[in-house]
Amino acid sequence: MESHSLMFAVLALSLAPCSVLARKPCNFPAIFNFGDSNSDTGGLSALLWQAPPPNGMSYFHAPAGRYCDGRLIVDFMAKSFGLPYLSAYLNALGANFSHGANFATAASSIMPQTIPLMQPGGVSPISLDVQYNEFYDFRRRSQTVRNRLGGFFKPLLPKETSFDRALYTFDIGQNDLTSGYFSNMTVEQVRDYIPQVLHQFSTIVKWVHSQGGRFFWIHNTGPVGCLPYVLSRMPVSPSDYDQYGCAIPFNDLAQTFNRGLKKAVVELRAALPDAALTYVDVYSLKYALVSQHKKHGFEFPLRTCCGHGGKYNFNVKLGCGGTKRVNGNDVLIGKACKKPEVYVNWDGIHYTEAANKWIFNQIKTGAYSDPPIPLEMACYRA
Repeated sequence: MESHSLMFAVLALSLAPCSVLARKPCNFPAIFNFGDSNSDTGGLSALLWQAPPPNGMSYFHAPAGRYCDGRLIVDFMAKSFGLPYLSAYLNALGANFSHGANFATAASSIMPQTIPLMQPGGVSPISLDVQYNEFYDFRRRSQTVRNRLGGFFKPLLPKETSFDRALYTFDIGQNDLTSGYFSNMTVEQVRDYIPQVLHQFSTIVKWVHSQGGRFFWIHNTGPVGCLPYVLSRMPVSPSDYDQYGCAIPFNDLAQTFNRGLKKAVVELRAALPDAALTYVDVYSLKYALVSQHKKHGFEFPLRTCCGHGGKYNFNVKLGCGGTKRVNGNDVLIGKACKKPEVYVNWDGIHYTEAANKWIFNQIKTGAYSDPPIPLEMACYRA
């Protein structure tokens, strides 16, 4: 199945419009990102608590606001454009917004949720509509500060022209699915809820467009049925596992969401004819890291690198970086593996830097995009 998907992706890239590929790269001056923990570069760490060690160990060599041993896909995207890594909007310390801002916050969802973050199925209060409000406020206040105060602030804030020329990236939706079944909704109930979620997503993309956004790069959601924090917490009958150990009902649900998201993007193209919207199939790539992990240089597709106990080295009550009080001292229990580069999964929920880098190297070519154009050409409508 995956070999057919790869053949299709290569064919799709070969059919990319020549008029697009013949043009100059887009040279985006900034990225404005919206999402959850898959692209959070410090939002939740600034809002509630810092991602603890050993997060950041492989690249930053210290916690850096990311739930990963190193860099995320959005980090590799910024680097590919020659831009610094994105500062989280919520982080007031050492932030540089001249090249964009990151509104993504771990545990965020598209739809506002009522379950507190610390409860099972709980999500962040920074849902996608709140992230948009942050962006709306940032767009105006950044120019007020830049133009009226200038001085030290001017080089740390984006130019007015950057908002119209920036790339607007979205990677969100996973928590809308998982919060449903963690709060005892059936798969069918979550599936019935998806159209409402996608309507909200489309509405917010239109709001961003109203503020000057014209170039959109939209990731679908990954195979949640292959994540240890789902596999270890949700009852799944033996017949509902696929040959790679993933839970079929939850992956089917993610694919239902993705089909709806792709349709929503098509409808947005019709509604916003002056915008370029690219739909990116990260699901297929993340699933390939599980189903063909050895081919892609990985040894452990489902077991987490950083965690403690159980079949998947995952414990929801004592996760990566978790400690226990022993004889008056905090003892690290949620330890990291010695070679994160051979693991697909970092902490039961998120991917390792090595996995993120591999995924980025595939999506940047346009082989997994609709339309099939490279990331650097995402300002062109095909």
